[in-house]
Amino acid sequence: MTNLLTFLADYSLQNLNTFGIAARASQFLRIQQLAQLQAIFADAHLKTLPRLILGGGSNLVLSDHVNALVLQICMKGKKILSEDDNYVYVQAAAGENWHEFVLWTLEQGLGGLENLSLIPGTVGAAPIQNIGAYGIEIQDVFTSLSAFDFVTGQLVEIDKAACRFAYRDSIFKQEYKDRMVILSVRFALPKRWQAKLGYADVLQYLSQHQIAEPSAKDISEAVIAIRQAKLPDPARIGNAGSFFKNPIVPASLRDSLLVAYPGLVSYRQDNGDYKLAAGWLIDQCGWKGRQLGKAGVYEKQALVLVNHGGASGAEVRALAQAVQADVLSKFGVLLEVEPVFF
Repeated sequence: MTNLLTFLADYSLQNLNTFGIAARASQFLRIQQLAQLQAIFADAHLKTLPRLILGGGSNLVLSDHVNALVLQICMKGKKILSEDDNYVYVQAAAGENWHEFVLWTLEQGLGGLENLSLIPGTVGAAPIQNIGAYGIEIQDVFTSLSAFDFVTGQLVEIDKAACRFAYRDSIFKQEYKDRMVILSVRFALPKRWQAKLGYADVLQYLSQHQIAEPSAKDISEAVIAIRQAKLPDPARIGNAGSFFKNPIVPASLRDSLLVAYPGLVSYRQDNGDYKLAAGWLIDQCGWKGRQLGKAGVYEKQALVLVNHGGASGAEVRALAQAVQADVLSKFGVLLEVEPVFF
């Protein structure tokens, strides 16, 4: 085996997943160049083994032993590519920290990503999940990406339409799951920037700080402050951020629920359906602040599951299933988990 493929055996992943689960990988490798992926593909044995592509480990619940090739994507680099009358085009390597990349764009005087500040994880993971917050999703600013195809061994370019973006979803969670390894991502940031201020929390922060005409940096600072107040810091208490998707239901179901539960939090969608606040549903079932084993529901935000110290992946799964069962029983709505279980 070449120097490109020096795997580390029985490698601890505890510091590489934000839930802090004490998992171990049978084989671990940091990917810092395309040649390493090509070498794995060229090896008749290695290319057939199960793979876990690891970014920031922030959307992941691991089992105690990960019997797979764990490939941590570590490519770095970011740059302004070009511009036209309407947009400035930027690119970042998949291993770049997402939040640091957002701050870098703001330092360049470029708005467009500020509502996505402080989302954990890497640039490469962002399109997979179609990350979103405070009225913006990746698909709103995405242009294309480069990826390595483990079926053909080729480097491929994938445009926005081919990504099939949806709410917290993309083709990389469907047909391209375990097939494509994202290497770099490109974004179009608007020259005629306009603030996206559709959320009360952001407006309240700006009002409190007497900011009447916010800049992109102002909005970033607002989002950072709001997220820090609502969500636990993984460095202090293990978590994967929002654990459940906000369910989208037909207007008929929302209307019937609203009669029974006048406090129901819901948001009308463009097609007439309604997005329900999963955190509110969980809270109404009495789960906020409760524990099952060493896993629990965060006391300040019911949408977040946490590791109170020493929780296993199995305990997190059991807690998630218990929450799902109670919400389904009370409201007739099945919550879908956001993180990947491996």
